[in-house]
Amino acid sequence: MSGGKLLVRGARQAVLVCRAGERALRGEDMKTLASLEQDGDNGVSLVVGSNGLIEAVGHDADIQEKYGSTKFDRVIDAAGMSVLPGLIDGHTHPVWAGDRVHEFAMKLAGATYMEVHKAGGGINFTVEHTRSASEDELYTLFRDRLLRMVRAGTTLVECKSGYGLEVDTEIKMLKVIQRAKRELPIEISSTFCGAHSVPRGSTMEQATDDVINVQLPRLQDLMKSGDLEVDNIDVFCEKGVFDVPSTRRILQAGVDAGLAINFHGDELHPMNSAELGAELKARAISHLEEISDAGIKAMADSGSVAVILPTTAYILRLTPPPARKMIDSGVVVALGSDFNPNAFCLSMPMTMHLACVNFRMSMNEALAAATINAAASVGRAETHGSLEVGKVGDLVIIDAPRWEHLIYQLAGHDHLIKYVVKKGEVIHSAT
Repeated sequence: MSGGKLLVRGARQAVLVCRAGERALRGEDMKTLASLEQDGDNGVSLVVGSNGLIEAVGHDADIQEKYGSTKFDRVIDAAGMSVLPGLIDGHTHPVWAGDRVHEFAMKLAGATYMEVHKAGGGINFTVEHTRSASEDELYTLFRDRLLRMVRAGTTLVECKSGYGLEVDTEIKMLKVIQRAKRELPIEISSTFCGAHSVPRGSTMEQATDDVINVQLPRLQDLMKSGDLEVDNIDVFCEKGVFDVPSTRRILQAGVDAGLAINFHGDELHPMNSAELGAELKARAISHLEEISDAGIKAMADSGSVAVILPTTAYILRLTPPPARKMIDSGVVVALGSDFNPNAFCLSMPMTMHLACVNFRMSMNEALAAATINAAASVGRAETHGSLEVGKVGDLVIIDAPRWEHLIYQLAGHDHLIKYVVKKGEVIHSAT
């Protein structure tokens, strides 16, 4: 038999997440994940072919019988270990300069997000520093953050622009993301977020017109020329930022430009963003701390993915989103780290832990939300998010007999994660 890229053998457990090609898990289906357990001395093996796709998952004896004569580029002895799909981060803002550590003290003293924003901090503070940074400076910072995500088990991440708020800096940020797509082992779904805030000196109406009539046309030109690949359109639909009519206009313009809708909604105030997103057939809506019951029903009916963000609610001391109600109502729920200068978390294991403790999700639900459902939030559930034949060979291998240790051991992923694999290639090894 011809050669393969990777053989993992002898594992104590492999968490497949899905078994029948599901494109998302909802409700009760999130509570019991497909898995394969060691049977006596017969461990679990997984094969990634030369094309980077999973060829087989089964017990050692069965895989040995079929692949015994195959030469693999790499063989990993996973005795006593657990194998999971690569983790997927459904919401990040990772391209920026100028940290906001000074604002953390303000928040600890009781300042709200919007109070910090009005005092000259928040997004506009980061905008100033990001506008003045060179493309190379931004890339160096971005590269370090992405590689830290890899070491925490993330193999696919959604990355937004949004700290430019004018065409040149937004394009600069998207070029940085494009460069990372070419040069780094992590996979990226890129999002244009020129409507992240209203720039100083502008009105909401002026900012809306600028996004639609200046920024998006420039972006389309670069996409047509092949210089940029951008997947999604985002707007911060919030009181004092972009209202529902402006959000609708920008999102529709993004759709007309070939982008999928993946936007911020119902975070600080009830805006009926969920209802809007469901009406527009949004691929995903993030935050949703203030989602209405009608919004929950609309998202359950439309299939739009709810990307909930435990770090944000934790750091800003917000009322958590009604994760239990959303899950029980049939909404597809995913997780994101919301990495940004306000919520400096690069770890999906930490994000899952917070989701379990603060959002009252089970560990199975959290893993589904960080794999197959997060894949659905960026339109890649057909190829990512589970350990099934034909899917991309993205894996996390942890040194523990049960996968749940990745959540249970708070901040323990540095010790637990032994290998991170992307398309059958080891991109991080702790050995």
